Amino acid sequence: MESRDQTQKDTLGPVYKTIQEPLPGSPDPPDLAKLSETAITWKPAQPPGTLPPGLESLKQLDQIIIHQQVELLQVILGTETCSKYEIKNCMGQRVYFAVEENGCFDRNFCSPLRSFTMRITDNTGQEVITVNRPLRCNSCWFPCYLQEVEVQSPPGTTVGYVVQKWDPLLPKFTIRNESNEDVLKIIGPYGTCGCFGDVDFEVKSLTDMSTIGKISKYWSGFVNNIFTNTANFGIQVPVDLDVKIKAVMIGACFLLDLMFFENSLDGL
Repeated sequence: MESRDQTQKDTLGPVYKTIQEPLPGSPDPPDLAKLSETAITWKPAQPPGTLPPGLESLKQLDQIIIHQQVELLQVILGTETCSKYEIKNCMGQRVYFAVEENGCFDRNFCSPLRSFTMRITDNTGQEVITVNRPLRCNSCWFPCYLQEVEVQSPPGTTVGYVVQKWDPLLPKFTIRNESNEDVLKIIGPYGTCGCFGDVDFEVKSLTDMSTIGKISKYWSGFVNNIFTNTANFGIQVPVDLDVKIKAVMIGACFLLDLMFFENSLDGL
């Protein structure tokens, strides 16, 4: 009799567990769905174990919004401070927070060319992405030693690179994977001043050069664009793009910001 009861427990145990845990892709129970509507930050579904820790939030995104925070000291004194960014999903929920690290000399004397380490943390404060940019040249007439950033996730593990390609007319960049192999291309417009309109950098495939996405600098209004260097960006990519490459795209967005839109009064 005891053996039969034990057999029933062993049988019911897995059945009970299966009922309690919904299958991947199934809708949330009503009470969880209600909570998700009022949540301040976005919490992604349980990711596969093969994803780099911290990049689970990017798996289901095809649009990423990057909003630079306004620094009051920078507006009043006209000096460069460490940039801070909120990285959000299409519903405006914060996914990551990014803080620039470098020296005062780099920020105020090297400005758009400055080297930096961008530390990107999740909503728990855990650093999940690191973007490193060395001090390099930025001239359409100087084809050597052009801009490059390295993206790591988790910190210490390289997942890709953004490399500037020489072109006398157009801003061109290559997205590379962790093996330093070309994956995608980014091609900007002839003019990047963004006067009274958005500026789009097209993301293209290597094979047929078809456009699969874009990085856009959104027009933020006359006062904001002239008197501060704060910016709002949008990244649009295929939802099934490798999350590592999505992380590299975020690094590319930071690079484009400093190269083309660092337009505070002290730099005019």
